[in-house]
Amino acid sequence: MTLYADTSALLERYVDEVDSGFAVEFLGSDPALVTGRHAVVEVRRNLARLLSGTALTESRKAFATDLDAFSIVELDAATCELAAAIAEQTGVRTLDALHLGAARRLGTAVTFLTFDLRQRQAAQALGFRVVGG
Repeated sequence: MTLYADTSALLERYVDEVDSGFAVEFLGSDPALVTGRHAVVEVRRNLARLLSGTALTESRKAFATDLDAFSIVELDAATCELAAAIAEQTGVRTLDALHLGAARRLGTAVTFLTFDLRQRQAAQALGFRVVGG
């Protein structure tokens, strides 16, 4: 199985929230973790917004280390074109469409991990197996 993790799922790993335990367990269960290049920007922005001091420094370092284990889908022209079509079809926000386009580039045997309700609904409508809260 290939697990695509969107930003909401990745943040659960670094910020203690209700679903953090589930997210950490699920992210640890699959050696083929994937995310889109833009998740780097989203995660770092949100870490800076939610954390400070030592917690921020440690979370940034852990995220950088974790990224080495991820496969990254680049936001090339084909991925952006898919994302645009998905946005037109589903009405999702731009960054969510980029995640869905990146996941779609991987084919149909992808499990999509998200903790965002609108993202979950769009991913299910596109035929992805979806896990998360």
